[in-house]
Amino acid sequence: MTVRFAGLELANPVIAASGTFGYGIEFEEIVALEKIGAFVTKGLSREPMVGNEAPRIVQTAAGMLNAIGLQNIGVEAFLRDKLPLLKRYPRAQTIVNVFGNKFEDYLAVIEKLNHAEGIAAYELNVSCPNVHEGGMTFGADPGALEYLVAKAKIASKRPLIVKLSPNVTSIVQMARIAALAGADAISLVNTFIGMAIDAETRQPTIRNITGGLSGPAIKPIALRMVYEAAKAVTIPILGMGGIVTAEDAVEFLLAGATAVQVGTASYADPRAVERLVSGLTAWCKSHNVEKVSSLTGGLTIPWQG
Repeated sequence: MTVRFAGLELANPVIAASGTFGYGIEFEEIVALEKIGAFVTKGLSREPMVGNEAPRIVQTAAGMLNAIGLQNIGVEAFLRDKLPLLKRYPRAQTIVNVFGNKFEDYLAVIEKLNHAEGIAAYELNVSCPNVHEGGMTFGADPGALEYLVAKAKIASKRPLIVKLSPNVTSIVQMARIAALAGADAISLVNTFIGMAIDAETRQPTIRNITGGLSGPAIKPIALRMVYEAAKAVTIPILGMGGIVTAEDAVEFLLAGATAVQVGTASYADPRAVERLVSGLTAWCKSHNVEKVSSLTGGLTIPWQG
């Protein structure tokens, strides 16, 4: 079940996604942190952020909309209060999601994290649609993305994963830009911009008016984007978007992902990520798959010869 990803060796390809798993330590009594491939922290910024006003989460027919707004305790509090607690799990792979309103904010967070032990990699968040500065602004602008990734790669002492926005005209173009600028891997997809309206009150259901759509509803689009990006770049891909079952994870691997992230499913089942590890292991055994890594890019299209 082990996979090589961006210079890391993961016990398995199942990773808990940013924004759905706290800072990792909050799940220690629920999930066996050392049994999952890795987890990604909430997005960390230079200073603490309070996020958007409530209501900021609403259930949809096949998932949910959220507009949390990257609420977080800030990088210094994470290093002081959260990261030391994770030392109880030395084999747990901790990937830190990094966010900034400006270029220099991203770099400042990375430079602070560089001095800490117990971090496996950074995930550069250039795709959050629920903040008014930074976030998707960088992920949707080719020039800004190239500049930020190049600068972050120089600053980083660890593997750099770039979390791309799906809210772009061409995911292939943005994937290539990230790869050429020095990204060690890319993760996709983040949420799609959507909204919900209360017909009785005639008002938006979310205070931010729009939010990020996630869950099973986005899986077909996410699969398509992973497939397209995998054909365009040679760096590994973290696939995500509506993964709930082992079969979902297998589909993303076949589309070209090296590993997968599980996010919204953790809201319905806090043990979803650990359950998926067991499910994927059982699926591989029942299908005589000796190495889960052999599934990556294994999609066959017989009618294309």
